[in-house]
Amino acid sequence: MWKCRTDPVLHIDLRRWADLLLVAPLDANTLGKVASGICDNLLTCVIRAWDRSKPLLFCPAMNTAMWEHPVTAQQVDQLKAFGYVEIPCVAKKLVCGDKGLGAMAEVGTIVDKVKEVLFQHSGFQQS
Repeated sequence: MWKCRTDPVLHIDLRRWADLLLVAPLDANTLGKVASGICDNLLTCVIRAWDRSKPLLFCPAMNTAMWEHPVTAQQVDQLKAFGYVEIPCVAKKLVCGDKGLGAMAEVGTIVDKVKEVLFQHSGFQQS
């Protein structure tokens, strides 16, 4: 609870502290919120306040039927238009038992992309 105007604001403190934001997994609900500018929880508030000169990466993850819905492509494109970097989902057996596209990228793939983006952003070359 805030007591005075100079009290810390968590989502602003987090945006200032972080050098990179990774949202993994990014589910359909949060994807829709971010694409629409809704900020009703800590994560969506941090994203809405994010310094767009810093990298933001997202890893979509949802059921195949949700992934294939036309609105999903529009929402992903909206995030990319904001300058955010997609780490694409993959096809495999999903948690729900279905098989198809929509699973979050493998951890190794995500780590490699984060390293790549950090090195690009910091001006260093990856070895």
